[in-house]
Amino acid sequence: MAFDPVPLFFVLGFLARLARSDLKIPGQLYEALSIYLLLAIGLKGGVELAKEPFLEVAPKAGVTILLGVLIPLVAFPILTRLGRLPRPDAASIAGHYGSVSAVTFAVALDFLRAKNVPFEAYAPLFLVLLEIPGIIVGILLARMGNLQTVRWGPLAHEVLLGKSIVLLAGGLVVGWLAGPEKIAPLEPFYFVGFKGALSLFLLEMGLVAAGQIDALKRAGVFLTVFGVVMPLISATLGFIAAAIAGLSAGGAMLLATLAASASYIAAPAAMRIAVPEANPALSIGASLVVTFPFNILVGIPLYYFVSQQIIG
Repeated sequence: MAFDPVPLFFVLGFLARLARSDLKIPGQLYEALSIYLLLAIGLKGGVELAKEPFLEVAPKAGVTILLGVLIPLVAFPILTRLGRLPRPDAASIAGHYGSVSAVTFAVALDFLRAKNVPFEAYAPLFLVLLEIPGIIVGILLARMGNLQTVRWGPLAHEVLLGKSIVLLAGGLVVGWLAGPEKIAPLEPFYFVGFKGALSLFLLEMGLVAAGQIDALKRAGVFLTVFGVVMPLISATLGFIAAAIAGLSAGGAMLLATLAASASYIAAPAAMRIAVPEANPALSIGASLVVTFPFNILVGIPLYYFVSQQIIG
């Protein structure tokens, strides 16, 4: 039985850290890989977006934004009522789960391409659109009745001009303005090498995730269960949104995967500014140690199977 090698790099890094190996990915290489992956996703989406009429894409974009608003509103009462977490912690975690993981999306893209499954090639636009609404809703949930304490200027700068948004949105704009013909000379670098770069990035993510296990242990059993159940709830909402938007089976799988993912880059930075009293170990532990590997190893194949059954 053959396995997809890309997720196995995450497992390798995770096990290496647990075994206390001296394996390390240099920090500068990690930064370079993240820049490369985000730009490549944005460029590809921008090129395909240039081929689509605006009026066809706009309603799907609107549904995607509403999905990003809805997910933290569903997560928050679960965290406060069942988990009995304080409002700041519950709102922060809800914001993380309302936002998205670009790496999870990249693995889902690679999964569909390996299976030759067609999908809306402008799907990276969904990634950009889902990055921000969940974070904003999480902050509003934390600060209801006390919005004057939010430092909106630094927060807007962190959210809108953070690395992930600049690279994804910037790549989309560059690809959209340049179009397929002008981007063609860049394809060998940005598109052909994508899978290799992704494998190295997942190796590092495995090392990082294993290093956060102690934080998750301190958080308790509830967040571990939440980190598995919430992606399934969010993916269901993603499939409903995909059906409303009229996406293909591949597009529905990608939107469900995005909905099921949780941010561990943009959201922590934003919450650090807007909700400093929230414990970051709780949100990062759940999103990175539980939800990320769950989606990589189990969720993506599951969402693919569901998309094929209900749409394909």
